[in-house]
Amino acid sequence: VMPKLFPVGTRERFLELVVSGQPLDAAAAAVGAGDSTASDWWKASAGLPVAAGRAGGGLADRLPAAAWAPRLGTGRLLSFTDRKSIETGLRAAWSLRDIAADLGRSASTISREVARGRGPDGIYYAAVAHAGAHARRRRPKPFTLARSPGLCQAITEWMDQGWSPALIARVLREQGDTCRVSHETIYRALYVQTRGHLRADLHQQLSLGRSRRTPRTASRPDSSPFTDAFTISQRPADADDRAVPGHWEGDLILGTACKSAIGTLVERTTRYTILLHLPERHDAHSVAAAMITAMSDLPEHLRRSITWDRGAELADYAHIQLALNTPVFFCDPRSPWQRGTNENTNRLLRHWFTKGTDLSIHTAEDLHRVAASLNARPRPTLDMKTPAQALNEL
Repeated sequence: VMPKLFPVGTRERFLELVVSGQPLDAAAAAVGAGDSTASDWWKASAGLPVAAGRAGGGLADRLPAAAWAPRLGTGRLLSFTDRKSIETGLRAAWSLRDIAADLGRSASTISREVARGRGPDGIYYAAVAHAGAHARRRRPKPFTLARSPGLCQAITEWMDQGWSPALIARVLREQGDTCRVSHETIYRALYVQTRGHLRADLHQQLSLGRSRRTPRTASRPDSSPFTDAFTISQRPADADDRAVPGHWEGDLILGTACKSAIGTLVERTTRYTILLHLPERHDAHSVAAAMITAMSDLPEHLRRSITWDRGAELADYAHIQLALNTPVFFCDPRSPWQRGTNENTNRLLRHWFTKGTDLSIHTAEDLHRVAASLNARPRPTLDMKTPAQALNEL
């Protein structure tokens, strides 16, 4: 039996009737097609769910009445008229660039639209593409992590290793993973109950370990006052733009009741980290001795300056300058954020050195292992190179 031939445009008319609200059988009757033919057309041309006999093939309850209707003009979103022009251009074998020029759009916009709007048969139908676009824009959408247990498991494993949500989101994007989320989605899953399937205690793996978010306007404790000869405003300009390596920032991370501490030094250009072992005391003499020992082996071009907060632990800065032949600069009063590279690194280090714990239990070998782990972590600021790789290049 020869298949029935239909006039040109019959299938397009049928699809428009379905997405406008008519049941499959009614739309089929309107264009003179049988139910089986209509079903085959819909399955081959549309990727949207269908329920035969219901208004709009199951779409009317999800799309507003005028969702697919033609609109004039070109706003930020593609209108049905725009999509009809794309369909006509493709039928005429126009290139995507020619179609984009005709609509006054970028070629990438048209390319993405065609890739999303093609049916299973590989043909682009404006009516179906327009209905699908509005279906995708409906809110609220299902929470990504609530339907991706595999992604939740990967995020959990990375955070257990001390990775930040921002780094996880960047790695997923760099890998081209289809299941990827933004860092904000991860934070919402950590701080809002019943969102996703992340462990309830996973927020403790964050550098700050907070169980809830803190407003930016929250008050911060004042820094300890310190009088010194050199201020950060006197630091060489090449330290600010990170164009020249060898400029370091440092501070202490403190343990329980400030009775134990670990010194941290971070190179601004490469983010390479050195940890200072202070097993007994962290007074000015101990910190100076540990810093001189740790930095003496660095070549001179990687010892251009050191910037520190106004803490009494660096009161012996003159001895440091003389021994290392390196100037020491201090932040302005109550401005620890001026050595932001070190502040960010200290937050990362809290994954291993939890606040409120005794830091004196960590041996020099422990500090070496932690520093090696942090220096082997890919950094978005280094185009996903590790600090160790960046320092080796220098």
